[in-house]
Amino acid sequence: MAVAATTGASRGPEGSFLLPSAHLRRRLRVEKAVKAALFVAALASVATTVAIAVSLFEPTIEFFADIPVGQFFSGTTWAPLFRPAQFGVWPLVTGTFLVMAIAVAVAVPCGLGAAFYLNEYARPRTRAVVKPVLEILAGIPTVVFGFFALFFVNPQIVQRLWPFGGVGTFSALAAGLVVGIMILPTMASLSEDAMAAVPGALRDGALALGATRREVCTKVVFPAALSGIVAATVLAVSRAIGETTIVLLAAGSNPRFTLNPGEGVQTMASFIGFAGIGDQPTGSTGYKTIFAVGTLLFVITFVLNLISVRVVRRFREAYE
Repeated sequence: MAVAATTGASRGPEGSFLLPSAHLRRRLRVEKAVKAALFVAALASVATTVAIAVSLFEPTIEFFADIPVGQFFSGTTWAPLFRPAQFGVWPLVTGTFLVMAIAVAVAVPCGLGAAFYLNEYARPRTRAVVKPVLEILAGIPTVVFGFFALFFVNPQIVQRLWPFGGVGTFSALAAGLVVGIMILPTMASLSEDAMAAVPGALRDGALALGATRREVCTKVVFPAALSGIVAATVLAVSRAIGETTIVLLAAGSNPRFTLNPGEGVQTMASFIGFAGIGDQPTGSTGYKTIFAVGTLLFVITFVLNLISVRVVRRFREAYE
């Protein structure tokens, strides 16, 4: 009878099992339908990624048929819309990584600090208030962040506090600071979720051995949640690399091959947003630069995600 109750089948007159009940058959059909829907969703995401890659690669190949690869990757002047045109992509690359580095320097320490506080120090009532307020930042439109950087952060903070002077209307520092504020909720929320998944027995054991709360955070919780923290960091970095509106408004549209945060720069994403507004004739070399830069940005993001997958697998902890 226990087997029959488990499977939903009924027992025949001589102890043999009949076909599954109608209720069980309906459940099996629903499970198959859900499985098929999940498969379609996963396939759609993969197909979308492949379609993006295909749409980028064909114009990129046409671009490199006109412009040598060496000129694209070795030049330090980016002026595809001028005469004579220059196609050295390094100003865009350095601008992208400069803004990204500033944003990560803001988001990672502050996000981890917020996650440690919410997970280890805050009372439940405090956490119930602070975490939703923190996540409100994730819902603010990026154009609002951009104007905040342009009209407040740059003139009121960067221009007054930057010790080297010479900060103009646009600066990579203002853009990086505000991009860091934008991605901070993502970093804090995902890191806090990873820390919350660490078993409480590990904390209790460390405290029973005489560890302080700080030592529990840094020597127990952080190593155990490292895979989730790395995944959150890579996601934050990817968002920082791909941010367009904030950088376009706060850092300007002048590509410079520089590592000075006080100067205005142009990133790969902001160039795509700036050049893709329809000023370039379709099929021209200047138009194809959008796809070449987009392909480079796609490859960089893809490589970062591959690295994160390997790191997450390397440091993943499994608990029973």
